[in-house]
Amino acid sequence: MKDLAYLNKFIWKYRWYLLPGILFVIISNIFSVLPAQVIRLAFDLVTDNIGTYHLFAGFQQQSSIYSVFSYSLFLFGVLVLVLALISGAFLFFMRQTLILMSRHIEYDLKNAIYKHYQILSLAFYRRHNTGDLMNRATEDVTRVRMYLGPGIMYTLNTIVRFVLVIYAMLSVNTRLALFSILPMPILVFSIYYVNSIINHRSELIQQRLSSLSSFVQENFSGIRVIKSYVREKFVQQSFATESEGYKTQSMSLVQAQAMFYPLMLLLIGVSNVIIIYVGGVEVMKGNLTPGNVAEFVVYLNQLMFPVIALGWVTSLIQRAAASQKRINEFLHTEPEIVSVNHDRRKISGQITFNNVSFIYPDTGIQALKNVSFTVNPGEMVAIIGRTGSGKSTIANLIMRMYDCTGGEITIDQQPLKLQDLENYRSQIGFVPQEVFLFSDTIANNIAFSADVLEMPRVEQAAKDAAVYNNIAAFEKGFETMIGERGITLSGGQKQRVSIARAIVKQPQVLIFDDCLSAVDTRTEEEILNNLGNIMQGKTSIIIAHRISTIKNADKILVLEQGEIIEQGTHDSLMELKGSYFELYEKQLLEEAEEGNTAV
Repeated sequence: MKDLAYLNKFIWKYRWYLLPGILFVIISNIFSVLPAQVIRLAFDLVTDNIGTYHLFAGFQQQSSIYSVFSYSLFLFGVLVLVLALISGAFLFFMRQTLILMSRHIEYDLKNAIYKHYQILSLAFYRRHNTGDLMNRATEDVTRVRMYLGPGIMYTLNTIVRFVLVIYAMLSVNTRLALFSILPMPILVFSIYYVNSIINHRSELIQQRLSSLSSFVQENFSGIRVIKSYVREKFVQQSFATESEGYKTQSMSLVQAQAMFYPLMLLLIGVSNVIIIYVGGVEVMKGNLTPGNVAEFVVYLNQLMFPVIALGWVTSLIQRAAASQKRINEFLHTEPEIVSVNHDRRKISGQITFNNVSFIYPDTGIQALKNVSFTVNPGEMVAIIGRTGSGKSTIANLIMRMYDCTGGEITIDQQPLKLQDLENYRSQIGFVPQEVFLFSDTIANNIAFSADVLEMPRVEQAAKDAAVYNNIAAFEKGFETMIGERGITLSGGQKQRVSIARAIVKQPQVLIFDDCLSAVDTRTEEEILNNLGNIMQGKTSIIIAHRISTIKNADKILVLEQGEIIEQGTHDSLMELKGSYFELYEKQLLEEAEEGNTAV
């Protein structure tokens, strides 16, 4: 239960649902137990007076005695029905309070998980797959909700019912009560043993389910690759293998749970036999009436559902504990990137790297080694280099998706770590290398950073990103819905919509992480010219592979294996005739060959 202790604050928050629920449980069970005493009176009435009825056989009074018996039994039946209706009404109120409480807590818990997910750093998402994250916020929360609703409700119901029934049985005949509950300790021990098995197997099932969810999510995301390589059958076989593992674990859990009900029914049946035998002996001795035996049988049957529910509730608690343990693992994970200063101020855009080194925590790969440079406000700085040279790492460090492992980054001569994250990132426009568009309209995708959709700003941003004409050509224009990852748009269109999304927020610092690779040269030139106008007095950092993209930059940094090997303007680097010159000559040669091939 230590894992479920996290939920106590939610239970306390909704205590005004819980307390009336407990009261309704008690009242409902009182009216559930009373019919047994009515049945005892009715049974004794019949057994005590049946002889009187036969004594007046052949006399006119026999019909009168029969009428009195019938009327009395009818009244007893009506009384039992009324008690059942009252019990049912309070049972309804019990569900309306306790189940409602569980739904409120489920809502709060899901929001707490999602809110915590939002503050976790990028490194966390690199370590965990999407399917597992989703499963903990959905399937695991559902299992916890079952504990908070039906679990608590039936636990309270079982405890109250046991107390009332056992008290009633002891008040009638202690010896018969003790004999009837004799199998209970065996039942308790059996429940404890079987549920220890259930707990272990439940954890294995949750792990399998997370693995299965991750597999499905990944394959749906990469469905175009699967179809392109005609790997549908292979993926289907892999899915079947994953499903088989989940089925095997589920079947082992079902087998353990299947031990409950036959065991319970057996023990309850044994108790019935004991009641009838011992009760019959007590009736013959004159210590009990036949009505008392009938009353005990009713009491025992009233215990049947709570005993069965006890096994089910124990299973619910075990599975909820396993799920809450998985939830707590993430809720107790602290973000690596936090704000230590909450001063909100406008930045001018001066960025300085002082001997910055960085090693990725999850892989141990050193991406940067003693990198130093300064970007002044209003400058356009370009970064170029081979794949894996550390270009994107610089962009991530500027965005403070990670903290550098050596050296220091300053913004306007203040350490980046002292910046308020929300305020700082709100002034940066970032176009990532891997473009992501949401399943929404094009207008909402462009205006993603804004709280209010302003179409004039959205349209202007689309013009600056050279994608306005493409959008206008769609039947619904800016209201066109695009699918997950923008699958209805071409690669170049997605990149330009992503650029428009960064431009529309009018950032003080704009970072392009190789986001013009799918754009033709003429469109690229148009976008860069537009950026030159709208980023006057602001800082621009462009990461690219093509020299044509960056040759007009105020400063160019050439990276190789995480180090700056050259820096300067296009002309000064060409005069050096070093790595930058070689890269430029190579790209000119490739363009010439492509031109000849086209001819």
